[in-house]
Amino acid sequence: MVAGGGRQALAAVVAALVRPGERLAVEDVSYPMVRVLAERLGVRLVPVAMDGAGMRADALLDAHRRAPVAAVYVQPTLHNPYGVTMPAWRRAELADTGLTLIEDAVWAFLEPDAPPPLAAFAPDRAVLVDGLAKRCAPGLGVGYALTPPHLTTRVADAVRDGAWGASGFAVEAATGWLNDGTVAALTDAKRADARERQRLVGNLPGTVRTAPHSYFCWWELPAPWRAETFTEAARRAGIAVAPGEAFAVARGSAPAAVRLALSAPPPDVLRDALDRLAALAAGAL
Repeated sequence: MVAGGGRQALAAVVAALVRPGERLAVEDVSYPMVRVLAERLGVRLVPVAMDGAGMRADALLDAHRRAPVAAVYVQPTLHNPYGVTMPAWRRAELADTGLTLIEDAVWAFLEPDAPPPLAAFAPDRAVLVDGLAKRCAPGLGVGYALTPPHLTTRVADAVRDGAWGASGFAVEAATGWLNDGTVAALTDAKRADARERQRLVGNLPGTVRTAPHSYFCWWELPAPWRAETFTEAARRAGIAVAPGEAFAVARGSAPAAVRLALSAPPPDVLRDALDRLAALAAGAL
């Protein structure tokens, strides 16, 4: 299915698979728009614990036993915001749960060595959502949902009913770029660019969760900083960071961490901003 972007494709898939009032399992720290989307669709989110390999299959099954979940939203490759890429054995464990899986792959293009998507492990129960905004350009409003045959009509109806379709011009442009090698060239260039930007992150105090090809990182702040106070201090210093609470699925959970977006500033601006953030965290500003 083709939609007007990755976010629109995700909205259509959730609307098709999870009815209002039903439960959608998600990583306990996850993409903030999922929480917004769930509120608009009347879907209840169920946070599931993670470890170093991503969402835990045992925790997912425990949550499902307590009250059934209609589907599972998960980011197996370059999880946003942790940067974790799920190994093949954990993907197989999730597939073995027997639950319907929604894989968000919009950042996956940056990871060249990722295992196969969840659809390779559960072809009859996994939906893959992707888009070209991150890979190519924000203005290229094209997203995709790859579905098993028995779910195709439901997702297609949701795309149409939600007015989440793509314009003809965007589809033609995306198809041309996919076929003439432009998307592949941009993918290679962005992987190299992300790798260079990641090398600037190493001087931050505290614990940084990320990946070599990621355009973002999760910074667990040194004590005694809290995410909200550090975010405000960074704002006064002219730097925008995202507080950890925005990514916590459970209300009232506020990790002492911030997410740093690395892709937009020129490298010299990014280097200066990271140096200033490190000094701020150390109390030098």
